[in-house]
Amino acid sequence: MRFGLHLPNFTWPGGPEALRGRLVDIARGAEAAGYDRLSVMDHVWQIGPIGPPENEMLEAYTTLGYLAGQTERVKLLTVVTAVVYRDPGLLAKAVTTLDVLSGGRAMLGIGAAWNEEESRGLGLFFPSTKERFERLEEALQIILQMWSDNEGPYEGKHYHLARTLNSPQPLQRPRPPILIGGSGERKTLRLVAQYADACNIFDSPELPHKLDVLREHCERLGRDYDEIEKTVQLRFDLGANGEHVEATIEHLHELADLGVEVAHGALKDVESMRPLELMAERVIPALAGLGGEERAAGS
Repeated sequence: MRFGLHLPNFTWPGGPEALRGRLVDIARGAEAAGYDRLSVMDHVWQIGPIGPPENEMLEAYTTLGYLAGQTERVKLLTVVTAVVYRDPGLLAKAVTTLDVLSGGRAMLGIGAAWNEEESRGLGLFFPSTKERFERLEEALQIILQMWSDNEGPYEGKHYHLARTLNSPQPLQRPRPPILIGGSGERKTLRLVAQYADACNIFDSPELPHKLDVLREHCERLGRDYDEIEKTVQLRFDLGANGEHVEATIEHLHELADLGVEVAHGALKDVESMRPLELMAERVIPALAGLGGEERAAGS
């Protein structure tokens, strides 16, 4: 099992003046701890489950670009980009730029968007749910075309591109991995099966069922289910003194038994750095090698 550190909160001691240094410490600490990837949200206001809208929130791709220069190994992505916040051609360029300047470490995390409040607040485009999913599928098609040798036009219902030129191309071959976030059974998981390299499903009692639905979509579309990286979004709370470490390890073994390959989530009190030390010392070593092997053996 591999691990991803998600950073959804930037309201840390010291305020904005100390934010840059603390962010660098966390990113480098995660890399040293053995994390495989590092993500931020694609929001412009803080979201309700974490804090009030007025709390600090950094723009996603500016942040990832900065972190690319501060790290050497971890993959960098959003969890996940709101498709309607950026036109697909510009989004493909942003992720391509991140990939080139990070030395081939970018991933595209993308979803249909949900936060109408921040969108209305800052005047961002936010159409109906139906249209957002239509745009998500077209955006995936456009980005895949831009990451290929086809620079011809694209004509969709919502997007019209005269020439899908993308120079330079990403360093990764054949392209940066695409992760689609969400667990909607009819639309989102179908898009994962059709277009994505990875899913990102919330850790819940529904997880086994959601994976079964994904498998069914793969069967209908002729896609190899085992090609898709199984990523689960969760929140780690190891306890102030590590009192929850063993329970965390036990739960991660349960996820590995389901075929989960990446445990991706926020780490409570990460700004203190102690949780990163506990992950490095106790959690990550305990799960090394689990996940993919169990999935392959059970499939």
